[in-house]
Amino acid sequence: MEKPLGIPNLSFDEPLIFELGSEGRTAITWPDDDISESDLSSSLPPGVIRDSIEDFPQVSQVELVRHFTRISQWNYGVDSGLYPLGSCTMKYNPKVNEDAARLEGFSYIHPLQPDQLSQGALTVLYELKRWLCAITGMDSATLQPAAGAHGELTGMMIIKAYFTEKGEKRTKIIIPDTAHGTNPSSVSMCGFNVIPVKSGRYGLLETADVARLMDEEVAAIMITNPNTLGIFECNIREISEIVHGSGGFVYCDGANLNALMGRVRFGDIGVDLVHMNLHKTFSTPHGGGGPGAGPLAVKQQLAPYLPVPVVEKNDGEYSFNYDLPKSIGKVRSFYGNFLICVRAYAYILAMGTEGLKRASTTAVVNANYIRAALKSHYHLPFETPCLHESVFTDKRQQKQGITTLDIAKRLIDYGFHPPTIYFPLVVHGALMIEPTETESKHSLDQFIAAMVWIAEEVEKNPHVLREAPGKSKITRVDEVTAARKPVLKWSRNLV
Repeated sequence: MEKPLGIPNLSFDEPLIFELGSEGRTAITWPDDDISESDLSSSLPPGVIRDSIEDFPQVSQVELVRHFTRISQWNYGVDSGLYPLGSCTMKYNPKVNEDAARLEGFSYIHPLQPDQLSQGALTVLYELKRWLCAITGMDSATLQPAAGAHGELTGMMIIKAYFTEKGEKRTKIIIPDTAHGTNPSSVSMCGFNVIPVKSGRYGLLETADVARLMDEEVAAIMITNPNTLGIFECNIREISEIVHGSGGFVYCDGANLNALMGRVRFGDIGVDLVHMNLHKTFSTPHGGGGPGAGPLAVKQQLAPYLPVPVVEKNDGEYSFNYDLPKSIGKVRSFYGNFLICVRAYAYILAMGTEGLKRASTTAVVNANYIRAALKSHYHLPFETPCLHESVFTDKRQQKQGITTLDIAKRLIDYGFHPPTIYFPLVVHGALMIEPTETESKHSLDQFIAAMVWIAEEVEKNPHVLREAPGKSKITRVDEVTAARKPVLKWSRNLV
């Protein structure tokens, strides 16, 4: 096999901007003015005024542009190449979404603008809510939550409010070991107790295990479907009947909806609540702590508890309705991350029903293509066909003393961002790969070639993996010392 070619990192030896330029250089030229200088102390408190900035960089415009362009090329993003993070769905963000979000009527709107002057924005919110309900098979939704975990928390708050109003004391939430890690946190924050349940031999939740744990104190089961092994929980309908039989709810973590949209509607298989990560399924920006949006959709019996306000349409006019007596109240200032909603709206509108189906189908095909190509080189813990992602382990490579971390580091040398490692926790030494529908066969073949090449290196030359990466801007770091003795304050002496 030929040596793979990915997208190697550009390693400009770029200094700090404080070390560039010289006295008197400037990036702009101010025009002459006829405004007289004034003393800042007459208009500002003394505590906010400083005499000077020590070693303040003085650079020309071209030096400034080149500096930030060069350091931007140290980053790796989905616009740079394949970004195979499993369970994160790092799909390409179409630039038409950005154009829509930058329209003046959207980007300049003020959150306190009255409803009658915000009809376009309210139309987007109303239609997006309606479309998300149609895609998931739900009856109503809120766009307020700022992220997936925030959507989970909102869902748990609604469940708690429902049972509180009914006068029922339910204290338990069942969570499988293949759920997302934020699920137990959301449950605990609402005062529920987590009841764990292990997945079966095929990576699936067994109906008998759920039936054994289900009682009158269980408020809900919280299922990730497809789960974090990339496997569809095919017993979901039977599990839903068991939970509903005892008066509980079925909450679905819809973070992996990208594998199902247009193919499976959660509401049709017994789910009562589902949150969606707009960045994972509907192509909005992802990462860096934001921006984000995690809408929550619910069945009709839970709609009265949704956060206020809700967007409504009456006689052709759109408005915010704050009159929901049973509502859990606001979960965010104003109404969600509006411009992220605009991007998702543009994506759904551009794709249409058939386009969404094709996207989810392609995501599944791409994941299974990687699974089939690599299963003879890496250990596959479950033979069950995957959906959006495939999970391998380092079991074979450990015979040579090579771990999942070594494999991930070596991928960087071949120009690829590593996949998710050591998650899900139910798989020892996990390598979780999610290509999404974004990638072409050519792109996947390059990634597969790199993984195969690394597997062969393990047998022939394992020491290169222990020292990897060797070609990136930052090479192998001492992670143990970094964890035990973190440096939390920047100093020029460290550079």
